[in-house]
Amino acid sequence: MGSIEPLLELMSELPKRDPARQAELFQSAKDAAALSPTTSNRLKYALALATPGHGGSDPVAAQRQLSELLARPETLLTVERLLALVELQEVDQMLVLQAENKQLREDESHDSRDKLLAVNRRLQAESDENAKLRKALDEARAKLDAITHIEGSIKSRGTAESHTP
Repeated sequence: MGSIEPLLELMSELPKRDPARQAELFQSAKDAAALSPTTSNRLKYALALATPGHGGSDPVAAQRQLSELLARPETLLTVERLLALVELQEVDQMLVLQAENKQLREDESHDSRDKLLAVNRRLQAESDENAKLRKALDEARAKLDAITHIEGSIKSRGTAESHTP
């Protein structure tokens, strides 16, 4: 178990530390893997990539790194292989969930856009209907005013004729 203690410690400490310390821990693992690409250093870097909660977390890169390490299982100790397998399963699940989440957001956005378009079409139709009704109301008022004017003319003529002997 002693060989994976530093790996487990890194995975535990990365998300807990302040951003500067996170960056330092992550960069140390990355540099070790680049400068001395032993299986242990590469595994440590892959696990750092897989650990969520810090700026260097990259599940896609972690998946690739872990898959490469597991492609040659004989280079890993049994406990390292088990840890890598478990972490790869976690990363795979995280990527599936991220893809589903993205799809749900896109679907929601698409549904919202469709609903907005439908509401806008309905609003436009109601605005057009209101404009027609206003025009019909204006025409009815104009006719009513004309009738009122004609009635007034008739009354004033009737009053004028009744006063003439």
